[in-house]
Amino acid sequence: MEFFVRGTMDQTKKIMMAHGGGGRLMGDLIQKTIVPKFADGQSVQLNDSATLDVPAGKLCFTTDSFVVKPLFFNGGDIGKLAVCGTVNDLAVAGAKPLALSLSLILEEGLELNVLEKILESIGETANAANVNIVTGDTKVVEKGSADGVFINTAGVGMLADHANSSFERIKPGDCVLINGTIGDHGMTIMSQREGLKFDTPLKSDCTCLHELTEMLYAELGDAVKFMRDPTRGGLAATLNEVAQSAGVNVELNELSLPVDKTVQTAADMLGFDLLNIANEGKVLAVASPEVANKAISLWRSHPLGQKAAMIGNVSETDSPLVELITKIGGRRIVQTPYGRELPRIC
Repeated sequence: MEFFVRGTMDQTKKIMMAHGGGGRLMGDLIQKTIVPKFADGQSVQLNDSATLDVPAGKLCFTTDSFVVKPLFFNGGDIGKLAVCGTVNDLAVAGAKPLALSLSLILEEGLELNVLEKILESIGETANAANVNIVTGDTKVVEKGSADGVFINTAGVGMLADHANSSFERIKPGDCVLINGTIGDHGMTIMSQREGLKFDTPLKSDCTCLHELTEMLYAELGDAVKFMRDPTRGGLAATLNEVAQSAGVNVELNELSLPVDKTVQTAADMLGFDLLNIANEGKVLAVASPEVANKAISLWRSHPLGQKAAMIGNVSETDSPLVELITKIGGRRIVQTPYGRELPRIC
């Protein structure tokens, strides 16, 4: 663990290679810039590994890396994205997030005030989600190697007794639900890169979703078959994974898909299909038909689910695929995005 090392603070305003050298300058960066953002300004001794008190039960574990460009965008930044992305991976599995690790790869020349803004965002997001950052690492790479900052996280959480999310439990007749509009994050990032401006500004949906997942699992239990946050590859990638892994057809209704008009305009201008675009504040759920309406009502009672909708259903098949029933009643196959057409957005 490298977060806590004694030393005196150098007055430089930019990250230098020496900040990653393991000496006094690195100690100053960790002790006086990084740790206080997660410890209410107090120096905390953090070892090479954290010791956690956890209740009896099943422990969930996840890891992720974040390389978004630009570092700051309307609705968030790379720091908020890192915390939310890790919390959400635990949440959709039915786990209550407990603790995160945080590893920073900093580029030589990065302004220290930029790093401090990112760290503040990390601290605020983690505090709001009631999750602790308990261990981590700091490295510095040569200028031109890291787009300013790369972040790696890992997270642990306790699996709820009533949570049982798996592809095997998905059956014909089940309903497909989502808690709000699609493609907001990806189109915000891409529009900002392209310099597109609209009368209604695009805003990323980046947020922590654990309250929505806990709500459904607590109220509906085993009737919730599966949950996933459709990030890279969007709905298309996630639902194709569902279809192939569960051996079913998934039918989407285009008229039921919640879409922000400005987001759709941006996608049309840039030539993207919103089904392929990343989300960072959306839960895709598959639930038994008898609880689908209740699930939608539960989500709509929460600020993050006010535009929740039932967007499709599962049917039996010998050749699993995802189909979109279009606005005019036609059908088209929704394929998994190849990858090259998807820009780096998380």
